[in-house]
Amino acid sequence: MTAEIKKILFIGFGNPSRGDDGLGPAIAERLENENFPGVTVDADYQLTVEDSENAAKHDIVIFADASVNCDEPFSFKPLAARQSESFTSHSVEPAEVIGLAEKLFNSKAKPFMLEIRGYNFEMFEEDLTEKAKKNLEKAWDFLKELLKKQNFNIVACA
Repeated sequence: MTAEIKKILFIGFGNPSRGDDGLGPAIAERLENENFPGVTVDADYQLTVEDSENAAKHDIVIFADASVNCDEPFSFKPLAARQSESFTSHSVEPAEVIGLAEKLFNSKAKPFMLEIRGYNFEMFEEDLTEKAKKNLEKAWDFLKELLKKQNFNIVACA
């Protein structure tokens, strides 16, 4: 008997024109080229309220973003939903996306946050720093193994 493949949504977000802020879209692009069964990949500059509807259609949601605060090279942890009293049409945090998915669509998706350590977030710097590229490689190796095994009962900080 084979285990059922989970429906997984992977959202990489950030601005590639701001140096290391492009880590989220960079890992999403790699993932899209791999064709993992059951995995839907999305990438954008920022999250919006519309992402909550898409999140609700999946069993697992993984948000990926650059971070100036996480330990090197990356962190991966469960994400708690957060209800917000107000929204803008511009940017929504991952916890708010999940909160909306639960509230509006009765979502049961398990959310996770993949933060990749970045260093340079200057405008009009389209290249990742060398240190961020190394962190991206380590996060990528972790993500590939995670998606192969589909063991989401773990919390990892590498």
